[in-house]
Amino acid sequence: MAKTKTAYFCQSCGYESAKWLGKCPSCNQWNTFVEEVVEKSSTAIPTWKNDTSARKLSKPSKVDEIQSSTERRILTGDKELDRVLGGGLVEGSLVLIGGEPGIGKSTLMLQLALNLKGKKLLYISGEESEQQIKMRAERITENPSTDCYILTETSTQNIFKQIEILEPEILVVDSIQTLHSAHIDSTPGSVSQVRECTAELLRFAKETGTPVFLIGHITKDGAIAGPKILEHMVDTVLQFEGDRHHVYRILRSIKNRFGAAAELGIYEMQGTGLREVSNPSEILLSQRDEELSGIAIAAMLEGARPMLIETQALVSTAAYGTPQRSATGFDTKRMNMLLAVLEKRCGFRLSTQDVFLNIAGGIRVEDPAIDLAVLIAIISSHQDIAVSSKNCFAAEVGLSGEIRAVNRIEQRIAEADKLGFETIYISKYNLKGVDLTKYNLEIKAVSKIEEVFGLVFG
Repeated sequence: MAKTKTAYFCQSCGYESAKWLGKCPSCNQWNTFVEEVVEKSSTAIPTWKNDTSARKLSKPSKVDEIQSSTERRILTGDKELDRVLGGGLVEGSLVLIGGEPGIGKSTLMLQLALNLKGKKLLYISGEESEQQIKMRAERITENPSTDCYILTETSTQNIFKQIEILEPEILVVDSIQTLHSAHIDSTPGSVSQVRECTAELLRFAKETGTPVFLIGHITKDGAIAGPKILEHMVDTVLQFEGDRHHVYRILRSIKNRFGAAAELGIYEMQGTGLREVSNPSEILLSQRDEELSGIAIAAMLEGARPMLIETQALVSTAAYGTPQRSATGFDTKRMNMLLAVLEKRCGFRLSTQDVFLNIAGGIRVEDPAIDLAVLIAIISSHQDIAVSSKNCFAAEVGLSGEIRAVNRIEQRIAEADKLGFETIYISKYNLKGVDLTKYNLEIKAVSKIEEVFGLVFG
């Protein structure tokens, strides 16, 4: 009988140590090490077909001798999810979905399970009973798929027994932190249990070609709970974001071996489930009856998707001596850099002013193409001059005040044209190769921030 072996794991980042440590050398957190069993007696129940004698021996092959196969994808029927996955679900892929409690991860996966026709799907829940899932299913859809099966189980050995009997074509696990394997003598959700259960599901997915969805919990810092190796093991990592007190949800691709990362899908949470938002610009642009100062529209890209968003700024005199700088949905350090450009290059004295910036719709933007819209919104609020709602901006601003070119400018222009904007301000260095005659809106190319201020504010 093999001797039981133990190790200490950091519950924050998954760092492994042979002895207990007060401070984790990886994430610098204190008192996070917990002792866990990493190897039990050899009498444990076998996992998914782990008989090594039945496996085909792998041999090295030359790269030019490897036969390439066409990548087949399964369309889920959810256009937003298919877009984020890179065009559909790849056979044998392992997809991890993380998000805050109550954000809608289980609703999204159950909605997928109920609406997917022609594919036998097994939905495994370790958090809810069959009756609870049934109640939610009745609220989500009136005509659920007859090929959707529900299993409430947490033991991986029992789960694989049912999988061998049912032979599902798609597997959903809600959630990976609730599963436990007989090979590891520790509680569900521990670092070693999460790693072992994921390894078993990964082996099952690759050997059978069955796509597997894993729902994962997150920590208080917003990172996916469990060891960091969990994100390295899976093929795709999706983050479900949003405020539980607002109706809009964002599905963001963080890692994708079969498509572009940083792709975005938007949903609206309703009483009957999640509704796909095919045109996000409609929800990110507020409908107002009159022109207001401090608002500018930016043409941005999220992944390969063009969107028009609203940047809102408020500039007021600092009441407590020290000016405040606050940005929601935008990098505060970058905002401070743009404010320094205004002071140095344009002569606006904002050192004694409070500056608040907000990206409407609750999304976070990292595209540098919204720099110009941010500056226009700040100056609009500072001078109390409204910017026409028919104008939009797509350019990066450099430290010397120059207007820099951005990528895929034609997609941004086409989106603004489709939504009825009359004028778009871009860098003159973006004009090369752009056919201006096929757009109905006026394209103004500028090279300096002062030129833009002169054209917008007169």
